[in-house]
Amino acid sequence: MEEKYSGLRETVCACARKAADEGLVSGSSGNVSVRAPGGEGLCVITPSGIGYDALLPEQVVVCDEKGNKAVDVETGPSMELPLHSAIYKARNDVHAVVHTHAVYSTVVSVLRIGIPPIIEEMVPFLGGELEVAEYAPAGSRQLADNVTAALGGKAAVLLANHGNLGVGKDLDKAFYAALLCERVARIYVESLKIIGAPAEKIHTIPEDVVEKEKEMYENMKQ
Repeated sequence: MEEKYSGLRETVCACARKAADEGLVSGSSGNVSVRAPGGEGLCVITPSGIGYDALLPEQVVVCDEKGNKAVDVETGPSMELPLHSAIYKARNDVHAVVHTHAVYSTVVSVLRIGIPPIIEEMVPFLGGELEVAEYAPAGSRQLADNVTAALGGKAAVLLANHGNLGVGKDLDKAFYAALLCERVARIYVESLKIIGAPAEKIHTIPEDVVEKEKEMYENMKQ
């Protein structure tokens, strides 16, 4: 059984390390998972409490939504397992989730302001504006419900006082969604700093362009 999931565990471990290298997380913050194939309701997820600079593939957990392990390991799954499981249940098109505590995304989420379409990549790659999920304690079922609702059919969402989350049909796409979300948040924050004006002064992409690019996003999800 352990060998069956070895490739996925290596992929999850590599993605977590990459998130740390990109400055999206520090220590053991954030979490990464993929939906295990086979329709058994399992996911392959980063463990709790292990810094990504020291994380090994054999410490990555394979479990169901209740934390029951399919592979015998000493580590336990991330406390955000309910969040990942809720997204997999709600979105058949999602096979990977990357949750980060990236700085600019967290700045925006602390202010509780969503980000409208301000750069071209947002709509075709993320699905449109970035919304902020209502606050709930980390690891709670309420957080899982809030994030799933705010995410909707998009590829990224901001978590109030808690960073961002990207999803995709594979880990590369989920990671890119989280990374792009952070880039958008930085552009937004820096723009507000430069002009010293309220968010309403930021120019957004024209609505007709947004609608066309939303069609692109739906096609690209497939």
